[in-house]
Amino acid sequence: MSPWHALRAARAHDEVLRVPFEVLRPGHAAVPAGSVARAHVKALKRWPQWLRATDDHVALIAPAEACTDALATMNDALRADGLIRAWRDEPFALFSTAGEPLGDAVMERAATRFWGTLTLGAHCNGYVADATGAPQSMWIARRADNKPTDPGKLDNLIGGGVPHGQSPHDAMVREGWEEAGLAPAQMSALQRGGVVRLLRDIPEGLQREWIHVFDLALPPQLTPSNQDGEVAAITLHACADALTLAAGDAMTVDAALVTLDFALRRRLLPPPLHAALSADWARWQQATA
Repeated sequence: MSPWHALRAARAHDEVLRVPFEVLRPGHAAVPAGSVARAHVKALKRWPQWLRATDDHVALIAPAEACTDALATMNDALRADGLIRAWRDEPFALFSTAGEPLGDAVMERAATRFWGTLTLGAHCNGYVADATGAPQSMWIARRADNKPTDPGKLDNLIGGGVPHGQSPHDAMVREGWEEAGLAPAQMSALQRGGVVRLLRDIPEGLQREWIHVFDLALPPQLTPSNQDGEVAAITLHACADALTLAAGDAMTVDAALVTLDFALRRRLLPPPLHAALSADWARWQQATA
């Protein structure tokens, strides 16, 4: 059993309960785009002009130029049915499961969980370093109690989804101000980390997400301050204490894995634990690739 709770939680996916979702284009091979819960296929059969839905397969057959409008109409109805929750009014690009954009099609962020389609995220490990550059402490945020997902859970200093038209870096800079009060100039020292690939069942459907990890060293005299009301508190923890929080279930699964990526790259864990988690991390990443 992994000593890092989020690694177990991230594997919680039952393929039997879902059917493949593909995008069909005339003259082209079907492109895997996600999956839909078997229990919801019946609700999709009302749109034969846009979908080919059977008990074992769902395919989007709308013309490329009509995909966005077709998805918007269907998602509005599915929301009214209570099948799409936590509506955001944020357009996200439609990708293949391999990460290729499917034309210019977009859909509501909340709907991606219903369809099991790929989303991109960006998270930042904010830390304070000693004179040698080694991390000594980490900034940990606590999500507001009115957040639609994971209310009150601990989180990375900065984190969010990557909407249509932005890169992960663009989204990180934007979220830096909204979530931590950091101006673009203060975000200029962002360093890229790994990419965390998630594939897990959640109450809203399926989270299929690639989270781009960034690190940001902050000066010790700077105190981040939330600007958008989505963060209840931001506190500084010694690295060992922050990693203990991330290893348990106090953090969101996303944030705990982003923190683990930081800990492994920076070699912040005791050698035996580092070796065990590195091997577990490699197996997990391969399984979700």
